[in-house]
Amino acid sequence: MAINPPQRTPKQYLALWLKGLAMGAADVVPGVSGGTVAFISGIYDELLDSLKNINPQALHTLLTKGVGAFWAQINGTFLTVLFSGILVSVLTLAKVIHHALETSPILVWSFFFGLVLASIFYMCRSIKGWGVQELAAVAVATAVAAGITMSGATQLPSDPGFIFLAGMLAICAMILPGISGSFILLLLGLYPTIITAITDFNIVLLAIFSAGCAVGLLSFSRCLSWCLHQFRQPTLALLTGFLIGSLNAIWPWKQAVETTINRHGKEIPLVQENVLPWLWSDITSQSHQLLPACVLALTGMLLVLGFEAWSNRQEMQSEQPNDGAGVQ
Repeated sequence: MAINPPQRTPKQYLALWLKGLAMGAADVVPGVSGGTVAFISGIYDELLDSLKNINPQALHTLLTKGVGAFWAQINGTFLTVLFSGILVSVLTLAKVIHHALETSPILVWSFFFGLVLASIFYMCRSIKGWGVQELAAVAVATAVAAGITMSGATQLPSDPGFIFLAGMLAICAMILPGISGSFILLLLGLYPTIITAITDFNIVLLAIFSAGCAVGLLSFSRCLSWCLHQFRQPTLALLTGFLIGSLNAIWPWKQAVETTINRHGKEIPLVQENVLPWLWSDITSQSHQLLPACVLALTGMLLVLGFEAWSNRQEMQSEQPNDGAGVQ
């Protein structure tokens, strides 16, 4: 059954593509989730419902009713525009963000911290009525997410089977607000491998990883969509808890407790603990950059709130009659 998506004008499809760009940028960064961007921008439910409709019934529709009916059933134009934005963003920003994290980690993580703080505010505001179920869901999800972020990274082999499995796990995290697929890759010890594959355009490895992503996305999205339709408020509270718990992962000032040597012979942190800015400065004998960090965190918060306001305007425009100008 088709999901009756809103009719969109070319301008609104451009806005959708820009939301895809923002999702792709978020997915590249450990600790930041593209699902958070989708939720804030008002396309989260439509995304999950569209993915849920890619199933055997859709294949039957393709064979019996043709491409047009199949395309309408899976909301094909929406998915194509959105995922093209995500793909462009991942391919173009992966190297830039990776370089920024290596050269100015405190400033970059401060900006991301502000993004997530504002996202938590938005999610809390989206929950209509707080009860025992919602509070319990927030507490459990916060504990789970914090536990994941405090786990030491493991090092899985980079053979095809594990790359496929990593794709399944990462994509499930990527569509959950608050749980970053990139951070899951970091925990598995495969984040540098995947980032290198993207920057070097390793077709074989990316194809295996993408296949795992496709399987995980199509299977997990059905479960998440069902939860949102049947238990929306507790599910939103659960997602809010994931966001709160993820703050531990993106605290800008960290001290390496354990390190390891990567395949390039470079020492990288394996287990880190959060420290206060001035303690970090004492440990490293470097400037804690507290003032610019706070400015960037505030910038991140304002960006989310501005993005929310812009998305709300786009949604209001999409609900207005457009005299047949929309095409779906």
